[in-house]
Amino acid sequence: MKKILLILVSAIILTSCGSLVGVIQEDVEGDYEMDYSYLALGDSYTIGEGVADAERWPVQLAANFRDRGYKVAPPKIIAETGWTSRNLFKAMEKELNYTRKFDLVSILIGVNDQYQGKTLREYEEDLRQVFRMALNYSKTRERGVFAFSIPDYGVTPFAGDNSEEISAEIAEFNEVFRRVAEEYGVDFYNITPISREAGRDLGLLVRDGLHPSGTMYRYWVEEFIDEITQKLPN
Repeated sequence: MKKILLILVSAIILTSCGSLVGVIQEDVEGDYEMDYSYLALGDSYTIGEGVADAERWPVQLAANFRDRGYKVAPPKIIAETGWTSRNLFKAMEKELNYTRKFDLVSILIGVNDQYQGKTLREYEEDLRQVFRMALNYSKTRERGVFAFSIPDYGVTPFAGDNSEEISAEIAEFNEVFRRVAEEYGVDFYNITPISREAGRDLGLLVRDGLHPSGTMYRYWVEEFIDEITQKLPN
C-alpha cells in the first residue's frame, strides 16, 4: 500500500504542475441573458485534466442544457488537480461569496482522499463539510445539488498491478460518498460503471493513461442529463 501511495502522490505532484492547476473559473454570461447559474466543485475530474476547456464535463453539461433551450451560464468551477475534500472546502471558504446562490451545484470529490491514504472517517468528516457548504450555495437547497461518484481508475494503465486493490478502495470511498449524499437529501449519480469502460477502450482516457477523455465525460453527461434537467427551477 505504501508503494501505491508513493506512486500516486508523485503523480499528483507532476500533474498539478500543469496548466490546469488551481482552476477557479468564473461563470461568464456572455452577450446574452442567462436564466440559470451553475457551480461545479471538485478536483482533476471536474477541471478535466488533459482535455480542452470545452470538454470538461461541467462545461459539456451547461452546453447540453443550452442545446435543449435552457439558458444555463458557463459554470463557475472551483477545482484543482490533487485536491482532497478538505482542500475543496477550504477553497470554497476563500473563493465564494456567502451572498451568492446558484441554481445548480455539483460535487465530485474523493479520489485524492483515497490517493493520499486518508481514512474513510477523515473523508466522511471533510465530505460533510463540503455538502453543508454546497447546500448553503444552492438556491433550492438539496434540490439544486447533485453528486457524481468517484471514477474507478483501477482499470486504467496507470494502476498497473494494483488494479484490484485500487478498485476495492474506490468502492469503499464511493459507499461513504453515496451514504452522505443520501443523508443530505442530494441525488447521487453513479458514473463509476461508465468509467470502467476505459479498461476496454483506451480512447476514453487522455495521454496520461489515467484521466478521462472528453468522450468519457460526454458519456457521463448523456447518462444523467435528463434527471439533472429536472433540477432546474421552473
